[in-house]
Amino acid sequence: MSAVTAEAVWKYYGDYPALRNISLTAEPGSCLALLGRNGAGKTTLLRILAGLSRASRGTVSINGRDVRDPLTRRGIGILGHGIAVYEEFSAYENLSLFAGLYGVKDPHRTALAWLERTGLEKVKDGLVREFSRGMRQRLALARAFLHKPAVLLLDEPFTALDDRAIAVLQSLLTEARAEGRAVILSTHQLREALELASHVALILRGSLAYAGERTAVMLEDPGWLYRHYGEG
Repeated sequence: MSAVTAEAVWKYYGDYPALRNISLTAEPGSCLALLGRNGAGKTTLLRILAGLSRASRGTVSINGRDVRDPLTRRGIGILGHGIAVYEEFSAYENLSLFAGLYGVKDPHRTALAWLERTGLEKVKDGLVREFSRGMRQRLALARAFLHKPAVLLLDEPFTALDDRAIAVLQSLLTEARAEGRAVILSTHQLREALELASHVALILRGSLAYAGERTAVMLEDPGWLYRHYGEG
């Protein structure tokens, strides 16, 4: 059974089709990189896959269950454009809160472990509103991973991360895949995405231009996919 299945997904804003007949799958242990220009529809698709937005037509399932089912959504880890952490709480308070909401057995221990994993243990009691953009991004990554979701949906996860934090994220994603979790990520960081990806989907003006395995050619020449399947 596929971890994520989207079948004939359309999304309209008024009369404008932001997504046009998108069908794709992601298998357990795979990493699917969603590529495309700004406005291509990547974020719209990720929000539908996460159950945060409803498709105008078509269906989305996670491990065979409808994505809109509340139990299904508990098995998804999400990082979106909005950081989605509480600014008036400390880093520790944020993670312990989310760990409790996700039903993690020991929220206190889990929060501390993820603060250490993302390099935030020294500022665990600092208010998030005082954090830099990069620190907030690391906290949001910890929130997305801490409940060990079956599916990770990450929108521009490399944003504002320094080299050390990027290395941590790459490690986390490699570990998640080894544990059989599916990863779908959208990013403009072509080289980093292709190094991590097992599969690639290229979206152009809301339509799927290419979907398939990431090949050695793509890794050697990150611009290859756009030249062969892009808009010239």
